[in-house]
Amino acid sequence: MRQHWAHRSVRQGVGDCQSDLHLRGALAGVHKGMQMISKIALLVCFSFCQDSVAAEGEWVSLFNGKNLEGWTVKIKGQPLGKNFKNTFRVKDGLMKVGYVGYKEFDRQFGHIFYKDSFSHYRIRVEHRFVGKQIKGGPGWALRNSGIMLHCQDPKTMGLNQDFPVSIEVQLLGGAATGKRTTANLCTPGTNVVMDGKLQTRHCFSSKSKTYRGDQWVTVDVEVRGGEVIKHFVNGNEVMNYTKPQYDPHDADAKK
Repeated sequence: MRQHWAHRSVRQGVGDCQSDLHLRGALAGVHKGMQMISKIALLVCFSFCQDSVAAEGEWVSLFNGKNLEGWTVKIKGQPLGKNFKNTFRVKDGLMKVGYVGYKEFDRQFGHIFYKDSFSHYRIRVEHRFVGKQIKGGPGWALRNSGIMLHCQDPKTMGLNQDFPVSIEVQLLGGAATGKRTTANLCTPGTNVVMDGKLQTRHCFSSKSKTYRGDQWVTVDVEVRGGEVIKHFVNGNEVMNYTKPQYDPHDADAKK
């Protein structure tokens, strides 16, 4: 797997909002006790520890709560780095993601990438969904966002590419009725091994419960390089799989 851009901290809720996806606290907090081969481990240690080894178990917040420094936006149809219509913004210490400035969705999928690379780590995202879906948003995209692991370098994405090649931890908010799990797995341009078998379908449901309304939900992901990945929701493990790999039949993965 490509080790660049360990995740796209959040994917815009693909037509989710006149509303916002809100993220707070240790957004993309990286657990340094799990880190190996990580650019940020060296930078953080130099800046804060002034020592050659980071403290075991220490978390590093990748979002500073003030601005998008260290992050790069890529929205479909727009050049890399253009935050079209202020889709990603910071207010009241939160990273907010929404289509408030758009007239309609028009398949303008958006992603935001952190500047450093990771291999072995634990990442935490605290999030919630609010508001109504924008005009033109597909039904499957209602209250739908995600964390992209082992993600394609955005510099290599096509101008009109929907999603980066990656392992997606799919974040879903519950509908008014019915079951809708979160911290699911989707695989744009990739495959994984689950229960000892290579899995080639696109999405897999976790064992989480449904989280309705505007409540905050905490998702952790434990990544052990290209071997094991585990998903946790509010402290409970809800999914695990192994050996993430490129899909040899996917056009973007072949690039």
